[in-house]
Amino acid sequence: MKTLLLIVLLAATQAHAAGDPKNGALLFQRCASCHAVGPYASAGYGPQLNAIVGRKAASTRDYKYSEAMKKSGLVWTEKNLAAYLRAPHDVVPGTSMRFWGIKDEQQVADLLSYLKTF
Repeated sequence: MKTLLLIVLLAATQAHAAGDPKNGALLFQRCASCHAVGPYASAGYGPQLNAIVGRKAASTRDYKYSEAMKKSGLVWTEKNLAAYLRAPHDVVPGTSMRFWGIKDEQQVADLLSYLKTF
């Protein structure tokens, strides 16, 4: 019985950490005033975010990035994106992104889960 409880708790923890793309879609509404995703996404006040995971920072052609972002050398891994979503100016000092960050780890996971769908 204890083993079963441990397995259920472990599975629930992993699901929680994995992120909920539906909740991520709701959270993305905060981002949508500057960023776009989807088949018709293009740069606006910020770059479009399709295929962001695995993409080199400052690499889309339709957006004028800050010098700090161009020089960052980052590749947007899930780990780097999560850190950036938590505290953009700590990860890329001098970034032009006007966002204070997301402190809630589940919200970061949910948002990443959503972004990975594009």
